[in-house]
Amino acid sequence: MQPDVSRIPTFLITGSNGQVGFELRRSFAPLGRVVALDRAACDLSRADEIRRVARQWRPDVILSAGAYTAVDKAESDVEAAYAINGVAPGVLAEEAKALGSLLVHYSTDYVYDGRKDGAYVETDAVNPQSVYGKSKLAGEQAIAESGATALVFRTCWVAGAHGVNFAKTMLKLGRERDSLRVIADQFGAPTTAALIADVTAQIVARQWLHGQREAFPTGVYHLAAAGETSWHGYATEVLRNAAARGVELKVDPLRIEAIPSVAYPLPASRPANSRLDTARLRQNFDIHLPDWKQGIQFLLDQILS
Repeated sequence: MQPDVSRIPTFLITGSNGQVGFELRRSFAPLGRVVALDRAACDLSRADEIRRVARQWRPDVILSAGAYTAVDKAESDVEAAYAINGVAPGVLAEEAKALGSLLVHYSTDYVYDGRKDGAYVETDAVNPQSVYGKSKLAGEQAIAESGATALVFRTCWVAGAHGVNFAKTMLKLGRERDSLRVIADQFGAPTTAALIADVTAQIVARQWLHGQREAFPTGVYHLAAAGETSWHGYATEVLRNAAARGVELKVDPLRIEAIPSVAYPLPASRPANSRLDTARLRQNFDIHLPDWKQGIQFLLDQILS
């Protein structure tokens, strides 16, 4: 069945003030009507509110960007984490199925235990080690059980110009401190919120709005920038490029101390390996994913402008 391209599609975004949600507002604006819902407009811990807004707006695509992302706080705030990360995606999926809409949901590398030697593929066994990871996996499972037409994007190390993230924290600390200690034994690919949003918009526009929906390749995909680094390498790259742009730093970017994870204990366990193989996404959707260092340049352009 071909979609009706004569009508303007409606895109409903949850978590519209989060890093990814904020960029989705930008990337989907040229494609149709964007309904951007923050927590005040739709409390994801309340299923009745989710159903109300879905039925009010009857979107063509639901972009499920809202999440409980306080990883350490989730260890003691289990009920809220599961309500938002585990239950809400299933409710959105049920509403999407009833409406005949596409659901796009954003998940995380935390569904893996981080013990694999190489990059994770979508079919690798999941084994989350934190409440955050377990709640996000519960959301994935609820979507799968709903039978909705859905894409689930697992991503990692997300950073955007809007919101709080590692890159912005390093810039702040680099200006304030003459020494920094950063973990060097956890690996992943820093991925900008803008890249996630742009890839989503391209897929939706090209293969959902204007494609054969019966052949739309649904399921779980890894979405991350190309390449890999450690948190230490990430911090070094951010501050080195900031210094090259004239930012006054107290710390020497090349003298950041590399430390093991055990030297910086946190309530929630982090995966030592967050590397995600993106071959399935690139092949099924003909998508090019740039190197993470290009993302840093783009991010600094936004933050420092």
